[in-house]
Amino acid sequence: MKPCKTAQSDAAKTWEKTRLSNLVRNKQSGRYYARAYGNGKEVWKSLKTTHFGVAEAKLAEFLKEHREQRSRRVDQTNGKLTFLECSEIYRQQLAESVAMKTIKTRTGDYYREVLAALLKSWPSLGTTEVRRISVTACREWASRYAKLAGATRYNNTLAVLRQIFDLAIANGIIYSNPAVGLKRRAIKQKALKLPSRAQFTRFIAEMESAGSRDSRNCADLAQGLAFTGCRLGEAREMEWHDLDFDAGMVVVKGTADEGTKNGEIRRVPMISAARELFERMLSARLAETATAKVFAVGECQKSMDRAAKRVGMERITHHDLRHLFATICIESGVDVPTVSRWLGHKDGGALAMKTYGHLRDEHSVSAARKVSFAPVNQPRADVIPFAATA
Repeated sequence: MKPCKTAQSDAAKTWEKTRLSNLVRNKQSGRYYARAYGNGKEVWKSLKTTHFGVAEAKLAEFLKEHREQRSRRVDQTNGKLTFLECSEIYRQQLAESVAMKTIKTRTGDYYREVLAALLKSWPSLGTTEVRRISVTACREWASRYAKLAGATRYNNTLAVLRQIFDLAIANGIIYSNPAVGLKRRAIKQKALKLPSRAQFTRFIAEMESAGSRDSRNCADLAQGLAFTGCRLGEAREMEWHDLDFDAGMVVVKGTADEGTKNGEIRRVPMISAARELFERMLSARLAETATAKVFAVGECQKSMDRAAKRVGMERITHHDLRHLFATICIESGVDVPTVSRWLGHKDGGALAMKTYGHLRDEHSVSAARKVSFAPVNQPRADVIPFAATA
C-alpha cells in the first residue's frame, strides 16, 4: 500500500536527500542518518553529526558493517539465497564504494540502473535461488538481451550479473559462476556525424532566434561546449573566476565534491571564438560575482534538437560538441597528443587517435590534394638512373 499524500508530505518536510543515496538529513535537527536495505526492510541509523564530511565517513563504516552482517546471515540460510537478496548486497557494496570515494556517484547510479535493467529483462531472476540458476538459463537470457540492448549496455549488464554470482561464490552459496562462459559483444566505434563549420554557424543562429526565454542562454551553452571541449557536467560548474582572460586559459575543475572525470584540474587554451563568447556574455552580466556560474542553463538538448531539424543537419548531443571541438582543433593543425591533454585524457592520445584519427571527409579530401607522386626535382644529367645500370 502506498503512503497517503499527508504522510508523503510530512516525510518531505522532515527529511532531505543528499547526493549519496544512503544518506539523508533531518531538516529539523540538521543531523545525518544512514539508510540501508536488507530482506525487504529499511535499516536506519543516526550518524550523530551535522557535518556532511563526517557523515560521509561514518556512512562508509556503517555500510561496511551492514554488508558484513548480511554476509553472516547468508551463511545461516543454508544457501537458500535468491538472486534479489544477493543483489541487495551488491547495491550495498556500490553505496560503500561511493561513500569511500573509490567510485564516483554517477558510476554508482549507472550500475544500479544496469542492475534494474537486468532484473527487468529477466523477470524470474530475482525470485530464483542463486544455486538453481543454470548455465543454460544464463545463455538463454544473453541471447534474448543481446537483441534488445546495445553492445556497451549488454557488456556492462553481463559484468553485473557475473559480479553478483561472484558474491554468491564468496559467501559459499555456489561453487562456480554460471555466467562466466558468456561472451562479451564487440563494440563498434560510433560514426561521428558532426556539422560542418557553416552548418554549425547556422545551427547556433537558429538556437538564438528560437524565441523562448532561454534561447540565447542555450545557444551560449552550446557554443561554450564546442569552443572549450568541456563535458556538460564540467561546463555546468564553470564560474567566472575560472576564465583567465589575461593568460588566455579556461580552468576546468569539475564538481566541487568529485572534480573532473579523471579527478584532475586542467587548463584549456581560450581559443578566439571562446574569448569572443565569454567577453560578450560577461559584458551583459557585469553585476555577477566571480563565483557565479558562467552558463545560465544546465542543458540545451531540446533547443539543439529543434535547431538541427530546422537547418537540416544530423541531430547532435552535448557530448558531440566536445567531439566537434576536438575535430576542429585537429583539422586546424593541432597535434593529437595536445588535443588529448585539452580534453583531459590521460592516455597520451591513444583514445583521441582512435576517435578522431580519421577526421571528416572534407578534411581528408583537402589533405589528399597535397599528396603527389610527381618528382620533386628533375634528375641531374650526370646521374645514371638505377634501371640503366642493368
